Amino acid sequence: MIVKEIKAKSILSKSQIQDYALNAYVGCQHNCVYCYAKFMKRFTGHAEPWGAFVDVKINAVELLAREIWKKKKGSVWISGVCDAYQPLEAKYQLTRGCVEILVEHHWPFVIQTKSPLVLRDIGLLTKAADCEVGFTITTADEEVRSIFEPGAPPIAKRVEALAALHAAKINTFAMIAPMLPGAEGLVDLLKGKVGHVLIDRLNYHYADWAYKKHHMEWAMEDGFFNQKGEELRAEFEKAGISCQKLF
Repeated sequence: MIVKEIKAKSILSKSQIQDYALNAYVGCQHNCVYCYAKFMKRFTGHAEPWGAFVDVKINAVELLAREIWKKKKGSVWISGVCDAYQPLEAKYQLTRGCVEILVEHHWPFVIQTKSPLVLRDIGLLTKAADCEVGFTITTADEEVRSIFEPGAPPIAKRVEALAALHAAKINTFAMIAPMLPGAEGLVDLLKGKVGHVLIDRLNYHYADWAYKKHHMEWAMEDGFFNQKGEELRAEFEKAGISCQKLF
């Protein structure tokens, strides 16, 4: 893993998901094979494969402390193109520092992660005026997880973290994106641990040449994803968990 400390020019960027996105890191140690954020290499100039490098924005907290006074108050997505609680966060604590500022200024924010490291900050999160923490969990099958998410924490650890957050009265959700084989097993695992669930299919928009070459082949899978997504949504609803299909 190539780790480089850099200084960014800004930290709050416009987002199509929330009002702003906040990424204290560029790159991710989890190295998920389906990661849509690989498109970032177009702008960073990295020759290394995605998942082999992380740039650490060591001035992220300093930047947010300034920008929060200049920007219109809005909801912040932590993070859009990295995992805010990837292992390096244990050392640099940039996400924690940024969350402290958001809490102090009563800004709403949404954290999306795969890491139980977020539990380190549970005391801080309980003080937030408006926050939500979501875990991306794509399957209930640990063997499948190890293939598609080789560097990410085990499924059981994510589910345990969701349970702890939920018990602390913090709003929680699960993002099943993309749906992988074994996703149906998540219905039972997530009962009593999340307020709602989001389901999405594999994102092909930033795929490599193989997608473009075999576009029709991928298109033929749309019906399969729609069927499986609807079946999974119905199972969550049946279990009393609100579920939204995003495709």
